[in-house]
Amino acid sequence: MTLLFVLRLRGSPDRTPEQEKALELLRLHKTYHATLVQDTPSIRGMLTQTLSTVVTWGEIDKETLVQLLQKRGRMTGNKKITEEDLKKLGYNSFDELADALLAGKVTLDQLPGVKPVFRLRPPSGGFRGTIRKNIKAGGEAGYRGPKINELIRKML
Repeated sequence: MTLLFVLRLRGSPDRTPEQEKALELLRLHKTYHATLVQDTPSIRGMLTQTLSTVVTWGEIDKETLVQLLQKRGRMTGNKKITEEDLKKLGYNSFDELADALLAGKVTLDQLPGVKPVFRLRPPSGGFRGTIRKNIKAGGEAGYRGPKINELIRKML
């Protein structure tokens, strides 16, 4: 099972109640908030059917996940995740935690004290297209596959 990175691109105005509920379930309350979810049929359906105009998503790779955890991972109290925190959770390094997340052995929800949402900044250099259109139409929203890793690195 693969791990998907889901990033909210658009704000609250003009959202349908179904979109609001789906964003709430994913814990994407604000623009540029992101989360990691397992690629299940129900999640895939929610992303493609309901949220395709509001979020962008794709498969995250290990190197990008390690960078994301180091730079934007947070513990309760808005503290950065440190090596000592990892030891308390039972992991020796960020690589080991990333491997466990990618393998589906653990989720961010199951780690005590770790926040399941990443708060990112707008991409350096900006988006190439408009956030209002789908990626297939020259925009930014929707499924982008492995190319999500380039966007994440621009936003760290």
